[in-house]
Amino acid sequence: MENGDIELEKKNKSDNGDEEKKQEDVISVKKKQLGGVRTMPFILANEACDRFATSGFHANMITYLTQVLNLPLVKASNTLANFAGTSNFTPIIGALFADSFAGRYWTITVGSFIYVLGMVAITISATLPQLRPPPCPNQENCIEASSLQLWVLYLALLLTSLGTGGIRPCVVTFAADQFDMSRAKTESRKWNLFNWYYFCMGLASLLALTVVVYIQDNVSWSLGLGIPTIALALSLIVFVLGSRLYKKMKPGGSPFVRAAQVIVAAVRKRKAVPPDDPNALYHNKDLDVDISTNGQLLHSDQFKCLDRAAIPLIDSDMKGSSGRPNLWRLATVHRVEELKTVARLVPIWAATILQVASHSHINNFTIQQARTMDRHILPSFKIPPATMLIFSTLTIILVLPVYERVFVPLARRATGHPAGITCLQRMGIGLGMGILSSIVSGVVEIKRKNVATEHSLLDRPTAIIPISAFWLVPQYCLHGLAEVFSSVGHIEFLYDQSPESMRSTAAALYWIAIAIGNYVSTLMVTLVHRYSGERGNWLPDRNLNRGRLECYHWLVSGVQAVNLVYYVVCACFYNCKSVQELTDQNDGDVECARVI
Repeated sequence: MENGDIELEKKNKSDNGDEEKKQEDVISVKKKQLGGVRTMPFILANEACDRFATSGFHANMITYLTQVLNLPLVKASNTLANFAGTSNFTPIIGALFADSFAGRYWTITVGSFIYVLGMVAITISATLPQLRPPPCPNQENCIEASSLQLWVLYLALLLTSLGTGGIRPCVVTFAADQFDMSRAKTESRKWNLFNWYYFCMGLASLLALTVVVYIQDNVSWSLGLGIPTIALALSLIVFVLGSRLYKKMKPGGSPFVRAAQVIVAAVRKRKAVPPDDPNALYHNKDLDVDISTNGQLLHSDQFKCLDRAAIPLIDSDMKGSSGRPNLWRLATVHRVEELKTVARLVPIWAATILQVASHSHINNFTIQQARTMDRHILPSFKIPPATMLIFSTLTIILVLPVYERVFVPLARRATGHPAGITCLQRMGIGLGMGILSSIVSGVVEIKRKNVATEHSLLDRPTAIIPISAFWLVPQYCLHGLAEVFSSVGHIEFLYDQSPESMRSTAAALYWIAIAIGNYVSTLMVTLVHRYSGERGNWLPDRNLNRGRLECYHWLVSGVQAVNLVYYVVCACFYNCKSVQELTDQNDGDVECARVI
């Protein structure tokens, strides 16, 4: 009987083991069935509606502030720049929630809900007459919006800023999570996710700059803001409906805490000498399993001072008999390399700040330029000033497919690089085109004022100067080209080179650079306005014809030229990350050096 019981027990254990293995296989198959192209309509619809809503009210908001709320030009432009800065700074909060504990799906969902609340508040502020000052059609002796009216607007803008903080750092990375983004897979694909992501955003902006802006200028602001609000609410519903199809990556804990632990451990062991052999440093794949699902980061020779955090010295580095380290005293090589990787990104990332600062206010000024120019397409129809931004968006939409289908294959033959040119080269080209755009902008402003002088219109700020607004098109097209190269390249660079557990944070870095750039731009405009004199002020409050906007364009061109030199130096010294990628075909590690 005893032998029979033993055999039966063995059989039961074997059956249980087979059942557990089958369950694991079923779970694995289900995970592989999640994600893919079918999830893109749900995910990109959310981001497209975010861009549609943002473009729908932000592109023309300079008109709302100056023509409806009667704010001076510089005050209105600074308000928008500060709001844009806040909107682009909050993504670091969303990234912290996503990477630490909430995950990208829930961060996007909550952020979208808050964004909808903000858009509802903005629509209400534009609808109720009590929240607007009296109309001032001649733009002389206007009564500005009261403090109460402005604070209602600021509260609405704050809600949209918080909402966008949950969307922007997570959507593109959440979309990338739905695919195998290993080097072998991405190089074999004939399409680039980041190019098509930006293409979809361009389509959303195009729709907003045509339909929504026209409604705002010619029908009503309440309807013009209500349409993006409804679209954003519908996108949230669509995104939630696709929940069962998504791959949802498990958050690996706060990246900021891990970075702090590495720094503290390195400081505590500042007198220790790192070993010559990196294999002598502390490795623990089981400890890092949640933050290295695609592979382990390899040791690098940069920032060797941080290697001290991975030197196992004394028993106090471990917590009792559990064998787990005290992470404030001992870090794994993978965690040390996470911090090193982010540190290497910072100099390249910083180059975006001055580029954004140089262009942050330009759209606001260009809209004011277009308002004084002949905008007729047909004798009975003229394009709204803010819709002039469409030419930048059209350039992006038209050039991105050409870039991917024509430029990349031709460049690949010449360079041998799978993407045609590297991300760093792509960003550098974009920075150069930004300089050219600013130079052309200055030349066009000189032309506009010369025509105003010829027709004695310099002292008539509301008069239409007999010069076509389509003189502004070349600078918009150059700006769109700069976006195709610099912005898309920057997003792809940050995603590819960041640690996998910090990709939402890396995406947030892109928006933080824009935020800082907006604040720097506000400082530049404020200083220029204050110190360029009362007579011949570069950026006057009411009459742009008497200003010297072209001088501001020369100033930002010089700033961008200095920034380009800085970027080239940083790019020459950049070292890409190295990672051992895990593959389905091989449970072992495959060494992979990413090529930038």
